[in-house]
Amino acid sequence: MIFEMIMLICFGAAWPFSVYKSYKSKSIKGKSIAFSYVIFIGYIAGILHKIFHDYDWVIYLYIFNSILVFIDILLYYRNKKYKQP
Repeated sequence: MIFEMIMLICFGAAWPFSVYKSYKSKSIKGKSIAFSYVIFIGYIAGILHKIFHDYDWVIYLYIFNSILVFIDILLYYRNKKYKQP
């Protein structure tokens, strides 16, 4: 559990910066929506694993990270309309 927690904290540390950058820049430059979906699906799988097989408080790290990734996905679509033709 400790290594899972460290992994989630380290991965999760980057998402607030990504969300902030997406929000402020109104740009999709450097973003891969496919990558974001893969990460989001991975977090959902982690949540489901915690629910059905190994429930502990680490589930909240999965939930927090998945929310941030979902916000970044929403910002991608918002910012896509700002893209210059």
